[in-house]
Amino acid sequence: MKITVIGYWGAYPASGSATSSYLIEKDGYALLIDCGSGALSRLQPIKEIMDLDAVILSHYHQDHIADVGVLQYAWLVQNSLNETEQVLPIYGHTEDEAAFSKLTHQYTRAMAYNPDEILYVGPFSIEFTKTSHPVPCYGMRICDSTETVVYTADTSYNEGWASFARGADLLITDTNFYKGMDGSGPGHMTSAEAATIARDAKVEALWLSHLPHFGHHTRLKQEAEDIFQGSIQLAKEGLTWEKDPNKL
Repeated sequence: MKITVIGYWGAYPASGSATSSYLIEKDGYALLIDCGSGALSRLQPIKEIMDLDAVILSHYHQDHIADVGVLQYAWLVQNSLNETEQVLPIYGHTEDEAAFSKLTHQYTRAMAYNPDEILYVGPFSIEFTKTSHPVPCYGMRICDSTETVVYTADTSYNEGWASFARGADLLITDTNFYKGMDGSGPGHMTSAEAATIARDAKVEALWLSHLPHFGHHTRLKQEAEDIFQGSIQLAKEGLTWEKDPNKL
C-alpha cells in the first residue's frame, strides 16, 4: 500500500497548494480519499485523472469536497475527447442527502457507504467511525492484506480514537491547533491530542495533517514529539508512505 499526500491544509489552500486529499494505491488500484480545494491540480503530476478507480469522502465540508465538481467536469471532458464512457464511483454517506446527490454527474456515480458496515473497494477494506465534528463526518480504517492506515478526517479529541486506531501502521490526524488550545468547538484536534492517540494506539507512524494557517508548523511536530516516540511527520504535498519491507 502506498499513500501520497495531495493536499493537507485546513479550511483553504495556501498559494499553489490544496486542502485535504490523499491518494492510496495498491496493485494498480487508485483510491482518492477526500477531494479538497486545489486537489485536482496537485493530483495530476502524480496520477492521470482517468486512472482514478474511486473516490471516498469523509464529509461534505468544502475543504474536503471542493474539487469534486471540477473532477466531474474533467471526467466529462476526457470521456468526450476519448469517445469513452467510463464512470467514476464516488462514495459518501447519506446523512446529508442533498450533498450526496451531487456526487452523481454524467460520468460519476454517487455510491452510499453504510458506516456500520465494512466497505470493500478494490483491494481495500474500510471501517468507519463517526467523528466529533459539527456535521456528520467519518474517520476511516483502511486495510489491505497486510497493512493498516487510519485517517481521522475532521474531529475533536475523544478517547475512542485509541481503540479505532489500535496497531495501525500509519495514523493521519487532524492537527488544526497547537498544544493547549481548545479545538472542540470547530471540531478539530491539537498536536498533543493527535500524539496522545498515536501513543495510546501504539501506531508505528504519525502524520500531522489538516494544518492551520497560523503559527509555525514545526512547533506542532515538536509538541507531538513530547508525547509520541514513534515516527512523526508534518504532512506536505507529495509526501509518501510505504511499509518498510524489513518490518513485514
